This record gives sequence, C-alpha cells and structure tokens, in this order.
Amino acid sequence: QVQLVESGGGSVQAGGSLRLSCVASGYTISSHHMAWFRQVPGKEREGVAGISADGRTRYADFVEGRFTISRDNAKNTLYLQMISLKPEDTAMYYCARQRVSRWLSIASLSSADFSYWGQGTQVTVSS
Repeated sequence: QVQLVESGGGSVQAGGSLRLSCVASGYTISSHHMAWFRQVPGKEREGVAGISADGRTRYADFVEGRFTISRDNAKNTLYLQMISLKPEDTAMYYCARQRVSRWLSIASLSSADFSYWGQGTQVTVSS
C-alpha cells in the first residue's frame, strides 16, 4: 500500500536551513507528481513546491527562491531543501502524491488534487 513518511523537521533560528525528506513506499515516486504542503493551526493547507513525474518543478510565490524540491529515484525519496528560513515558515510540512499525474502536465499545488499524505514533520523557526 502507498505510504509516505516525512522527517527532517526541527527548530531553527531565522536564517537557518533544514532539509525535509519523504520516503515513499508502495509505488515509484518518479511515476507520479509529488508536492510539499504546509499548514498552521486555523489555516488552510497551502502548497509549497511540486515536482512532476518528468522532473519539472514549481514553487509557491512565497518561496522566493529559498526552497528546492528534488527527488532521489534510487531511494524513492522526495526532498525539500529550505534555506533562509523565516518565522512565517513555521508550520507542519507534509508531502503528498497527486491523484492523477498526466505526462507533460505540471504538478498541482492544490491540496484537493492530492490523495496520499504523510503524517507531517514540524518546522519551527524562531526570530
């Protein structure tokens, strides 16, 4: 069965860096669009970065070049490298697999398009 397990979250000071990992099992990540989302209590889950099956990436505007999504096909693992972290980046971060991954389409950043989710990893950035 499909399983996604995130890790790598933690507490850092503003300006610091973290790398989140998401190990997938039950399927091959390179065959599906994947994305990272984040959520704070009381707010909707928002898309952070996505990577399509063919490797193209997209980012939310608020990323401003600070985050990089990537994957290691041999390890079946998705990553989110985050630098220059800000207090407003504090959230629970989730990886997810898109429900439908059409070849040559770009990954969605809308949570409604994703059907499999990990349990999340907490990122806390202090000022």
